[in-house]
Amino acid sequence: MFRGDIPLSLDPKGRLAIPTRYRDAIQELSGGVLFVTINLDELCLTAYPAPEWDRIEQALRQRPEFDPQAENIRRLLIGKVSECEMDSQGRILIPQNLREFAGLDRRVRMVGLAEKFELWDEDHWATRFGELREEERSARRGRSASGPPTGQGQA
Repeated sequence: MFRGDIPLSLDPKGRLAIPTRYRDAIQELSGGVLFVTINLDELCLTAYPAPEWDRIEQALRQRPEFDPQAENIRRLLIGKVSECEMDSQGRILIPQNLREFAGLDRRVRMVGLAEKFELWDEDHWATRFGELREEERSARRGRSASGPPTGQGQA
């Protein structure tokens, strides 16, 4: 559903206009509601339509209650999640604490990841994107240096 790397702007109140091509789908899929929370691995936010967030929350609830790692993940994701409803102009208000976590100011990048999307500070995303490209190039070089996968390239 969510694809691409889209430049967006936060207004002075912290509102972000959802791209037009996604508004109807979000409205239909989740009544115009997105769940926005911190990302566990990156300095960005992750936004989920309601059905996708429900799936994640259900999976977190099924983890053992007294498992310290499961409790930490619940604290981080569920404890920081904000239910953001699109207004009549297709904007969502990103709470101040979440904007501060991800360093979001005026220029934001929306990075689509199919069933969810991330919100990055534009400069931080440019840096991270470069790092990701280099990591992937290095990994591919490493794979090609070791020859074809087992069972392939043999007659």
